[in-house]
Amino acid sequence: MIEATNKTVMHSYPGMVALITVSHQDQINIMAAGWHTYISYEPPIYGVAIGRERHTYQLMKDAGSFAVNFVPFEKAEWIQQAGVYSGANVDKYQSADIGFIKGSATNSPILKDAYVAYECETIDINTYGDHDWFAAKIILFYRDHDKFLENGLPNFEELAIPLYIGRSLYTKVDKDSKIISLKIEEH
Repeated sequence: MIEATNKTVMHSYPGMVALITVSHQDQINIMAAGWHTYISYEPPIYGVAIGRERHTYQLMKDAGSFAVNFVPFEKAEWIQQAGVYSGANVDKYQSADIGFIKGSATNSPILKDAYVAYECETIDINTYGDHDWFAAKIILFYRDHDKFLENGLPNFEELAIPLYIGRSLYTKVDKDSKIISLKIEEH
């Protein structure tokens, strides 16, 4: 039975974790972000929460741009490493052998193994508690067309999507997942 508690209850997982990449001057970095979402479809705006103590935070603030990358389940270890190690101490691209190209719009790294990526220009930063929310206009989209069906949905014969459960645990949505269709008519 559900009951009230005075302790913080954080239930935002399982969920997709994005790999946020940034390039500023001669530095590049990558970090895992569990708190992110589309904010607007038209114009396309994406948001991500970044802790102010993170190495990526100042790079994103100074660059005024970043990229959001989504990688398949086979690369879940990249998500974990990008979330545990600090770019102030480790070259995460080199240590995990993460290949990338420079984004053509922002110069932010676009991961070669990503199935979707967005290049973003920051339009607003707001402070909420211990994180700042970066809202950004998506200025360039990337997609691995082989990983999607004609209707735009993931092709789970070709793609397994990692979901972070918490405590360094992951699961996946793939061809063996139970998927149901729920169609409800409007009244």
